[in-house]
Amino acid sequence: MNHILENEYLKITVAEHGAEIRSIIRKSDGIELMWQADAAYWGRTSPVLFPVVGNYYMKKSVFKGKTYEMGQHGFARDMEFSCIEETASTLNFVLKDDETTHEKYPFAFELYVGYELTESTVKVLWKVKNVNDSTMYFSIGAHPAFNCNLNTGSLRFEKQESACKELTANIISGDGSGCLSDETDHFELQNGVLKMSDELFEKDALVVEGEQADVVTLIDENGKDVVSVTCPTKLFGVWSPVKKQAPFVCIEPWYGRCDRVGFNQKLEEREYGNTLSANEEFNGGYEMKFK
Repeated sequence: MNHILENEYLKITVAEHGAEIRSIIRKSDGIELMWQADAAYWGRTSPVLFPVVGNYYMKKSVFKGKTYEMGQHGFARDMEFSCIEETASTLNFVLKDDETTHEKYPFAFELYVGYELTESTVKVLWKVKNVNDSTMYFSIGAHPAFNCNLNTGSLRFEKQESACKELTANIISGDGSGCLSDETDHFELQNGVLKMSDELFEKDALVVEGEQADVVTLIDENGKDVVSVTCPTKLFGVWSPVKKQAPFVCIEPWYGRCDRVGFNQKLEEREYGNTLSANEEFNGGYEMKFK
């Protein structure tokens, strides 16, 4: 089932399946701003990544001597959420653990995903509740895909309202593991702007660590801002499918990331992993401001 938020600026469609944004239409010109999940390129629009961002090394994690297997970006994106609140400007969904999640992930949890529409800004809110009587480990992240032309579009990176001069990105390994290599790419920016191209993503996602930018803005072929994505996180990803000349780019705030190649697979030792004590809550999220 789909739910709609709408005002004079935007019309947003969110599915209960994955609590995923499926469409954002700009009302001033009727333009669809989000990628429409053509599986020939990538069959998703804006999945919620939980309880892992990216991949475990060899797609396995180990906790208290037991091995768990889980695919890329976790299971939440493929599960049915329940809509627990719907107002004129907000939607709130919840997902709880069950027998199928216990096979892949050792913790009980409650995951809340909320959307708030104010003028041309969409605020995305995440809350993770640890309902165990012991410590819980998890990651959570965003993966929104925005329609654009990679050959003519650009990205602007800003830090505390000033343009960044350079950007360093870690590169996903080419060994097929989907995990982080020791390789980095360095980009000199012009007034904070990086020109995009299909070649920019020929090694897979750019993983930008170290809080290098607070806001990433997509710029169209006419030099106009399309959307600014806040990244109130220690790292974020930028991605378009490898060597597909896909007509979209993903700007992805992350609380966590994939493992590094060769990691020991221990869940409690993952880099950028989040820890919750018994009955604690985590609150996070990001914003998308459309122009």
